[in-house]
Amino acid sequence: MSTPFTSDVVQAIKRHMNDDHGDDALLICRGLGGRPGAVSATTTDVDAEAIEFVAVVDGRDVTVRVPWSTTLTERAQVRGEVVRLYQEACAALGVPARGEH
Repeated sequence: MSTPFTSDVVQAIKRHMNDDHGDDALLICRGLGGRPGAVSATTTDVDAEAIEFVAVVDGRDVTVRVPWSTTLTERAQVRGEVVRLYQEACAALGVPARGEH
């Protein structure tokens, strides 16, 4: 995994995702991460190529890595990519997406 992000930036992104977007992470793991049976998801890492979660599936922790659409070079790109993943996951699962994140 490569990253253009400092450890402080990665920690801030993880904290924001886990505090404010836990449901979105779960939808991403279910819809795009190949884990439709996941019951919870925690963001564990972010790098230039992907976002990574630990999802609980059948009572066990499973690592789920979902790639970005492009290699990221700056922090500002993360938000747009997470929104895109969320919207794609909702479409894949047939659930309505909320408005702007």
